[in-house]
Amino acid sequence: MTGAIETLAGRPVGQVGIIVRDLEAALERYESLWRLGPWACFVYSPATVPKLTYRGKAGRYSMRIALAGQGPQVELLEPLEGPSIYEEWLESRPEGLHHLGVYVESLDRAVDSMAARGYDLLQSGYGYGLDGDGGYAYFDTERDFGVILEALEVPRRRRPPDFTWP
Repeated sequence: MTGAIETLAGRPVGQVGIIVRDLEAALERYESLWRLGPWACFVYSPATVPKLTYRGKAGRYSMRIALAGQGPQVELLEPLEGPSIYEEWLESRPEGLHHLGVYVESLDRAVDSMAARGYDLLQSGYGYGLDGDGGYAYFDTERDFGVILEALEVPRRRRPPDFTWP
Protein backbone atom coordinates (compact mmCIF):
# COMPACT_ATOMS: atom_id res chain seq x y z
CA MET A 1 0.00 0.00 0.00
CA THR A 2 1.72 3.18 -1.12
CA GLY A 3 1.14 6.60 0.31
CA ALA A 4 -2.15 5.47 1.75
CA ILE A 5 -2.14 4.95 5.41
CA GLU A 6 1.13 3.06 5.21
CA THR A 7 2.09 3.99 8.75
CA LEU A 8 -1.25 2.70 10.06
CA ALA A 9 -1.82 -0.13 7.55
CA GLY A 10 -1.98 -3.62 8.99
CA ARG A 11 -1.90 -2.46 12.58
CA PRO A 12 -4.66 -3.53 14.92
CA VAL A 13 -6.87 -1.09 16.76
CA GLY A 14 -5.02 -0.52 20.02
CA GLN A 15 -7.44 1.90 21.64
CA VAL A 16 -11.14 2.68 21.56
CA GLY A 17 -11.77 6.32 22.51
CA ILE A 18 -15.12 7.29 24.02
CA ILE A 19 -16.11 10.89 24.76
CA VAL A 20 -18.03 11.44 28.01
CA ARG A 21 -19.45 14.49 29.76
CA ASP A 22 -18.72 13.33 33.33
CA LEU A 23 -15.73 11.06 33.85
CA GLU A 24 -16.69 9.76 37.31
CA ALA A 25 -20.21 8.84 36.19
CA ALA A 26 -18.80 7.11 33.10
CA LEU A 27 -16.28 5.17 35.20
CA GLU A 28 -19.16 3.87 37.32
CA ARG A 29 -21.14 2.82 34.21
CA TYR A 30 -18.26 1.13 32.43
CA GLU A 31 -17.09 -0.70 35.54
CA SER A 32 -20.56 -1.95 36.41
CA LEU A 33 -21.40 -3.17 32.89
CA TRP A 34 -18.05 -4.48 31.63
CA ARG A 35 -16.10 -4.87 34.86
CA LEU A 36 -13.35 -2.71 33.39
CA GLY A 37 -10.70 -1.41 35.72
CA PRO A 38 -8.64 -0.45 37.47
CA TRP A 39 -8.44 2.85 35.58
CA ALA A 40 -5.32 4.98 35.28
CA CYS A 41 -6.48 8.60 35.01
CA PHE A 42 -4.59 11.60 33.69
CA VAL A 43 -5.18 15.30 33.14
CA TYR A 44 -3.80 16.54 29.83
CA SER A 45 -3.40 20.29 29.45
CA PRO A 46 -0.78 22.80 28.34
CA ALA A 47 0.93 22.13 31.71
CA THR A 48 1.35 18.38 31.01
CA VAL A 49 1.46 18.23 27.19
CA PRO A 50 3.87 20.94 26.01
CA LYS A 51 2.91 21.01 22.34
CA LEU A 52 -0.83 21.02 21.64
CA THR A 53 -2.38 21.75 18.25
CA TYR A 54 -5.99 22.27 17.24
CA ARG A 55 -7.00 22.69 13.60
CA GLY A 56 -3.58 23.86 12.45
CA LYS A 57 -2.87 26.30 15.27
CA ALA A 58 -1.47 26.14 18.78
CA GLY A 59 -3.99 24.47 21.10
CA ARG A 60 -5.04 25.46 24.62
CA TYR A 61 -7.41 22.62 25.47
CA SER A 62 -7.48 20.33 28.47
CA MET A 63 -9.11 17.00 29.24
CA ARG A 64 -9.26 14.16 31.72
CA ILE A 65 -8.73 10.65 30.45
CA ALA A 66 -9.13 7.23 32.03
CA LEU A 67 -7.42 4.16 30.56
CA ALA A 68 -8.20 0.49 31.22
CA GLY A 69 -7.67 -2.85 29.57
CA GLN A 70 -5.67 -3.76 26.55
CA GLY A 71 -6.14 -5.33 23.15
CA PRO A 72 -7.77 -2.84 22.70
CA GLN A 73 -7.43 -0.39 25.56
CA VAL A 74 -10.54 1.60 26.45
CA GLU A 75 -10.11 5.35 26.88
CA LEU A 76 -12.81 7.49 28.46
CA LEU A 77 -12.21 11.16 27.73
CA GLU A 78 -13.89 14.17 29.33
CA PRO A 79 -13.15 17.58 27.78
CA LEU A 80 -12.49 20.30 30.37
CA GLU A 81 -11.56 23.42 28.40
CA GLY A 82 -11.31 24.11 24.72
CA PRO A 83 -11.71 24.62 21.95
CA SER A 84 -11.08 21.01 20.98
CA ILE A 85 -12.45 18.28 18.74
CA TYR A 86 -13.92 16.76 21.90
CA GLU A 87 -16.08 19.82 22.59
CA GLU A 88 -17.08 19.93 18.92
CA TRP A 89 -18.20 16.32 19.18
CA LEU A 90 -20.39 16.92 22.21
CA GLU A 91 -21.97 20.01 20.62
CA SER A 92 -23.51 17.87 17.88
CA ARG A 93 -23.62 14.32 19.27
CA PRO A 94 -24.22 12.40 22.47
CA GLU A 95 -21.50 10.68 24.45
CA GLY A 96 -20.01 7.70 22.70
CA LEU A 97 -17.43 6.28 20.35
CA HIS A 98 -15.19 9.08 19.10
CA HIS A 99 -12.00 7.54 17.76
CA LEU A 100 -10.01 4.38 17.13
CA GLY A 101 -6.34 4.57 18.02
CA VAL A 102 -3.45 2.77 16.36
CA TYR A 103 0.00 2.57 17.94
CA VAL A 104 2.87 3.77 15.74
CA GLU A 105 6.65 4.03 16.13
CA SER A 106 6.80 7.57 14.75
CA LEU A 107 4.02 10.08 15.11
CA ASP A 108 5.73 12.44 12.66
CA ARG A 109 5.77 9.73 9.97
CA ALA A 110 2.12 8.93 10.66
CA VAL A 111 1.15 12.61 10.28
CA ASP A 112 3.12 12.88 7.02
CA SER A 113 1.64 9.66 5.67
CA MET A 114 -1.93 10.67 6.48
CA ALA A 115 -1.42 14.17 5.03
CA ALA A 116 -0.05 12.66 1.80
CA ARG A 117 -3.29 10.70 1.50
CA GLY A 118 -5.44 13.79 2.09
CA TYR A 119 -6.39 13.27 5.73
CA ASP A 120 -6.10 16.54 7.63
CA LEU A 121 -4.63 16.66 11.11
CA LEU A 122 -7.46 17.77 13.41
CA GLN A 123 -5.68 17.92 16.74
CA SER A 124 -2.49 16.66 18.35
CA GLY A 125 -0.38 16.63 21.46
CA TYR A 126 3.34 15.94 21.84
CA GLY A 127 5.57 15.48 24.84
CA TYR A 128 3.40 13.98 27.58
CA GLY A 129 6.05 11.40 28.57
CA LEU A 130 8.55 11.94 31.38
CA ASP A 131 11.31 12.40 28.79
CA GLY A 132 9.31 14.81 26.61
CA ASP A 133 8.38 12.09 24.13
CA GLY A 134 5.03 10.47 23.35
CA GLY A 135 2.22 11.94 21.36
CA TYR A 136 -1.13 11.55 19.70
CA ALA A 137 -2.65 12.86 16.49
CA TYR A 138 -6.27 12.74 15.31
CA PHE A 139 -7.12 12.73 11.61
CA ASP A 140 -10.21 13.80 9.66
CA THR A 141 -11.23 10.32 8.51
CA GLU A 142 -14.96 10.26 9.22
CA ARG A 143 -15.97 10.53 5.56
CA ASP A 144 -14.13 7.31 4.69
CA PHE A 145 -14.28 5.30 7.91
CA GLY A 146 -17.21 6.73 9.87
CA VAL A 147 -14.91 7.46 12.80
CA ILE A 148 -11.85 9.56 13.61
CA LEU A 149 -8.54 7.69 13.48
CA GLU A 150 -5.81 8.47 15.99
CA ALA A 151 -2.10 7.65 15.79
CA LEU A 152 -0.47 7.06 19.18
CA GLU A 153 3.25 7.14 19.91
CA VAL A 154 3.76 5.71 23.39
CA PRO A 155 6.39 7.49 25.52
CA ARG A 156 9.35 5.51 26.83
CA ARG A 157 8.33 6.46 30.37
CA ARG A 158 4.87 7.66 31.23
CA ARG A 159 4.29 9.90 34.21
CA PRO A 160 2.33 8.36 37.08
CA PRO A 161 -1.46 8.70 36.89
CA ASP A 162 -3.02 11.79 38.44
CA PHE A 163 -5.46 9.42 40.10
CA THR A 164 -6.69 5.84 39.81
CA TRP A 165 -10.19 4.44 39.98
CA PRO A 166 -11.59 2.69 41.90
